[in-house]
Amino acid sequence: MAIQRRERKDGPVYRVLWRDERRALRSRTFSRKRDAEAWEATVKLAKRRGELAALDAGQQTLESFIGEWWKLYAEPNLSPKTLEMYARFRDRFIVPKLGHLQIRRLTPERIQSFRLELESEKAGRETIRKTLTMLQGILKRAVEWGRIANNPAQYVPKPAQARARTISPLSPLAVERLRRELLQREWPRDAALVSVLAYAGLRPNEALALRWGDISAKSIRVDKALSLGVEANTKTRRARNVQLLAPLADDLKEWRRISGNPAADALVFPTREGGPWPDHYYRNWRGRRYIGAAEAAGVSRRPYDLRHSMASLLLAAQRNHVEVAAQMGHTLQTLFSTYSHVIDDLRGRRAINPEREIRAAKAKVARERVAQKLPEGRSPTAKRATVRAKPAA
Repeated sequence: MAIQRRERKDGPVYRVLWRDERRALRSRTFSRKRDAEAWEATVKLAKRRGELAALDAGQQTLESFIGEWWKLYAEPNLSPKTLEMYARFRDRFIVPKLGHLQIRRLTPERIQSFRLELESEKAGRETIRKTLTMLQGILKRAVEWGRIANNPAQYVPKPAQARARTISPLSPLAVERLRRELLQREWPRDAALVSVLAYAGLRPNEALALRWGDISAKSIRVDKALSLGVEANTKTRRARNVQLLAPLADDLKEWRRISGNPAADALVFPTREGGPWPDHYYRNWRGRRYIGAAEAAGVSRRPYDLRHSMASLLLAAQRNHVEVAAQMGHTLQTLFSTYSHVIDDLRGRRAINPEREIRAAKAKVARERVAQKLPEGRSPTAKRATVRAKPAA
């Protein structure tokens, strides 16, 4: 270790030389000798304590660290859909505005300024919240990996999460009218998918990952989900068994028959080519098939809302709340926050039988078809709907 003096036009400078833990030669330059001597003492103390690596901590730029974080943490642990979202935030906001900074130069004040920049550019509240959450997660790893001492992003308040809208579960009668509309348009696969969403309570990406072998006589095994067309973990990363109601079992039996009795390892709801649905395929299906049928049936335009029907049926049957949460893949806290108004509305009412309610709805819709003299095949709007739906089928 040594201090070298060098003469420059604007005066002398002092260069401290030392070798790091890998024996690589390092240096740092100061304009004043006493600062160089103080740094030399710091290096000697760090060397005695075995903490030489800490002297360089945080010099890495944020852009460089994000690249490391992406390979070591993000890709092995995050779903493809989350990675796609994070890539947008990284490339659009974080790297252009903060990527050039050393991570040790990131302060709560600088990150607060970053938030204000996003607001001035009219970024949405949820976008800002998720971007700051991503940044905080990145810097959390920087702390854990010994690059910085603390996480400055944790001190910057994020926009409040948008208040969840009050859900309105579909009744079995509404579900069956939607299924009737789909069947009249000769879309039996879509009618069966609606049954699974409404009468098993699966999330759409869970239903689209189902294989026939996951369905037994009394239950459905839910242990995977599609993410950008790739099979991945469920949202909660936990498997669960969902009760298979008898009317749903009948609908699935009919769909399997129409499908040609596929093998146990085949997808229950494949594309025309027999593979899993890519993300754009689901969006096309929702826009070109589901919404039109939903509007004709007078129900929600969001396929995800069908899931609430199962929760409502189980709650109306006065099932134990722990059991309902387990069936839906929820925590108890999520169950109560999502369905508190449903639970309140059902208080004091007599328990229902979910299978009986569904069968009664099916019978009523069948009577309506006869009364309205609707054909078993296409409805008057089916031809137009079929033409619109071709790219999604």
